[in-house]
Order: sequence, then structure tokens, then C-alpha cells
Amino acid sequence: MPNFSRRQVTALLGGGLLAPLAAPSIVRARSTQPIFIVVPYAGGGTIDNLIRTVAKGMSEKLERPVLVDNKPGGNGIVGAQYVAQAPKDGTVLLAGGTGPISLNVMLRKNLSYKLKDFTSVALLCTGPLTLTVNTQMPVDDVKGFVAYAKSRSKPLFYATLGPGSVSHLYGIIMSQSMGFTVTDVAYRNNPSSIMDLLSGECDLNFATPSAVIEHVKAGKLKILALSTPQRIANLPDIPTFAESGYPQLTASFWTALHAPAGTPPEMITQLNEAANVALKTPEIARLMEIESQQVETGPPALLDSQLEKDVALWGRVIKAQNIVLE
Repeated sequence: MPNFSRRQVTALLGGGLLAPLAAPSIVRARSTQPIFIVVPYAGGGTIDNLIRTVAKGMSEKLERPVLVDNKPGGNGIVGAQYVAQAPKDGTVLLAGGTGPISLNVMLRKNLSYKLKDFTSVALLCTGPLTLTVNTQMPVDDVKGFVAYAKSRSKPLFYATLGPGSVSHLYGIIMSQSMGFTVTDVAYRNNPSSIMDLLSGECDLNFATPSAVIEHVKAGKLKILALSTPQRIANLPDIPTFAESGYPQLTASFWTALHAPAGTPPEMITQLNEAANVALKTPEIARLMEIESQQVETGPPALLDSQLEKDVALWGRVIKAQNIVLE
């Protein structure tokens, strides 16, 4: 490149004469810049494994690095806040879900971010809740469970992951739908709640199938129903709540990709297409089977629809019960 004085460079830039020289290097820099997917949880969990597999597939499709950045804390708030304030260029995404996005936004009045701070990229997968009880409970189906609960002189105890969690809210919806009283018991994590279910200290749990399936196979726990709209392939003998007479208990938890609001539409389209390609790999299929989850491919509007469903289901309970978290 010829040597120019500072004054000549300024003049040439003003006239646009150097633009053809500069443009190729800018395009190359943008195309090779890594994309970071922020997982708002510690590494090693189900969501972390899913996102790392999706990131690998997206990287191959986009022909640029797609990396995972774990930012745990505050029930997903730390990671979500980081992405809400990130550059609006598609280089930082959030692995969002029911808790970090929908529930936090509806439950926390002083939250540092709002739903409008994000734009939908892709809904990745959805999964069922279960109605799981100890085999010592003298019931074999939802009808028997309801009769048993109503016959008791004291409420059933159900496990939650704390106030405002999916399990807490779902228990409220269940008790209202089935017409009996339950008492929520908060646990630090799923394993500790399942241990109390096994010992009989707790009466029921809404854990995911993968969290309880080994205990079910061992004959210590039984799943009475699933919250999915249809039965799932790896648990074909377990009915849905809808089949059992309670369609209002159809619900799911989900995982998705979000970008900061204001990210260019053409970049959202590219990211969505890459995510959909990544979801069709054999690795994802195996992971979804293990976790009893359903892959969800489609446009960003599919995630928008899921967010609307969350407002209708969880938002109604939160408002009616006046549940507010600090």
C-alpha cells in the first residue's frame, strides 16, 4: 500500500477513495470473529452439554468459532444481564430458558433487564415435568392419586426449587386443578429433593424424567403422568396429564437462544438457520433421547410463541398469588 501523509489519508477517507482497500479486511475480521453463547449456569449440566453440542454444529455451519461462556449466578440473572448489555452484532447470545427469562422477568420487579432487551433467535428444545411418587403410595394412576390426596387428613408435601420456580408454580396449578391442598417444600437442588422422595419425607416431585428414571427402573419411584401434549418415545407407557383428564396441566420447560435487542435481522436469520442445522445432528438426537426432551426447529417466531405461552400459564399464577421475588 502506498505511503500517505496524515492529511492525505484524511482527505482520501473523506472522499471515499480508500473504502475499496479497507472493506475486504473488515469483512474478513467480522466473518472470523468468535460468537459466544452465554450459559447462565455452571459447566457440566444438561443445558451446558446441550449448548456445547449446538455450538459445535453452528460453528461448522457458519464457518466461524462458536464458543460457550459459562456465567452462573442469581438463577440465571448474571448471564442474562450480561447478554442484555452486550454488543448488538450477533457475537454474544444467551442460552435462555423458562427460569432465566420468562419467570425472572415476571417475578422480579427490580430486575436489571426486561424481555424487550432480547430478541428471539431459536427455540432449541422443550421437556416434560413428571408427577413422580414413591412406590409406597397406594396409587397407580392420576385418578387414584387425586382420590388418595382428597382422602388424606393433611396436605401432600411436594418438592420445589424455591419460591417462583417452575416446580413451585406447577404445584399451585395442580392443586387448583385437582381440588386438594398441597404444601411446598423448597430444596437446594433436584438430587436432594429426590432423596427425600425416596425416603418418604416428601410425597411427590415434578422432576424431569431423566432425574428419576433410574429409580423408576429400580422399582422405588413411579411416574404417574407427564406434562407434555403427547406421550414421549422413550416412555411410551406413561400417559400425559391431558389423557388423564387434566389438559390444563400441559406445560414444558424449554431452552433457547436469544440475542440482544437490536441485533440486525439478517444476523438473526443466519444464527437461526445455523441453530436449526445443529439440532439435526445425531449427537443432539442421542442427547435428547437420554434427557427425554423434544427438539424444536423453526423460525424465531416459534420462540416468540413459547414466551407468550409462558405469560398465559405462569404469569396467571404469579399474578393471582401475588408472588414477587427480590
